[in-house]
Amino acid sequence: MKKKALITGITGQDGSYLAEFLLKKGYIVHGIKRKSSTFNTTRIDHIYKDFHEAKNFFLHYGDLSDSNSLFNAINRIKPDEIYNLGAQSHVGHSFEIPEYTSEVTGVGTLRVLEAMRFLNLKKTKFYQASTSELFGQKPGALNSFNENSIMVPKSPYGVSKLYSYWMTKVYREAYNFYACNGILFNHESPRRGETFVTRKITMFFAKRMLGSKEILFLGNLNAKRDWGHAKDYVEMQWKILQQNKPDDYVIATGKTTSVREFINLCGKYLKLKIIWKGKGVKEKGYILRDNGEKELIIKIDKKYYRPLEIDYLKGNPKKALKKLKSKIKNNLRDLIKDMIDSDIQLASKVYPNGKVR
Repeated sequence: MKKKALITGITGQDGSYLAEFLLKKGYIVHGIKRKSSTFNTTRIDHIYKDFHEAKNFFLHYGDLSDSNSLFNAINRIKPDEIYNLGAQSHVGHSFEIPEYTSEVTGVGTLRVLEAMRFLNLKKTKFYQASTSELFGQKPGALNSFNENSIMVPKSPYGVSKLYSYWMTKVYREAYNFYACNGILFNHESPRRGETFVTRKITMFFAKRMLGSKEILFLGNLNAKRDWGHAKDYVEMQWKILQQNKPDDYVIATGKTTSVREFINLCGKYLKLKIIWKGKGVKEKGYILRDNGEKELIIKIDKKYYRPLEIDYLKGNPKKALKKLKSKIKNNLRDLIKDMIDSDIQLASKVYPNGKVR
């Protein structure tokens, strides 16, 4: 009999990749999506069919802020595996909407766990999408964060995820649930939302290559992050639920790169020389042309700084790579190539007469 998986956040980056992955594994995949007056299934349109024709892929209306919708969906499906990927996942925005972030990203996890407990789904395995934003202070002598590192989040998003992290552990220990946390460091792809800094950068360069003259406004260029490819990480999410015993794992590349260096690597892929002038909020980025001319492309805008910044995040994936028998298949250059190539295709629809320069 085919396994049944339920994914919250199925219309997001990770949810769409995970759905593809599980369908290839022979699963019947169910996803929860919010009711909206506009279509919000762009990332899964290529695998979603009309429900009259569906055989292995189904969508259900629901919301992590609504206990009844979650309970009803879980009761109908009785999944073998639940992947809780849904969240208000923008760290910067969480300072503006902390209550909503807490309701969805924090208490939403509890609602899923409580539905499992009330329905006595002891055989259902639960995966909680955790985050590197749990770690808010310097990593100490090891220079990276692992499963035993101290967690001091510095945003409403991070605090909400910490609540979910500990609820997952508590339900595992109190009710003998197979419940796991995947502590994922930053992971990107062509399906990343365009308000996230990496996608914002790659889409900007794609438009530039097609003739756009717009300026890119950014915040903290010194922030260092451990960036991986979402495709690699969803495979490890699945592997976490295939182990004999439930546990928590850091998923990361073990390498860290600043936002500034990410931009430089994008320029390098496109054979553009990026130079920087000034410091702090007065820093500016330029393309240095062959004739010596400087073309302004990047400025700093204070509004993109968070009230509390985390300057350095690097994960230590040693445990996950060993126990899950996994490998990081895509390095940062592979990721950048994938994102820029995809964004050039998308941007060409906006700039149909543009030619890649």
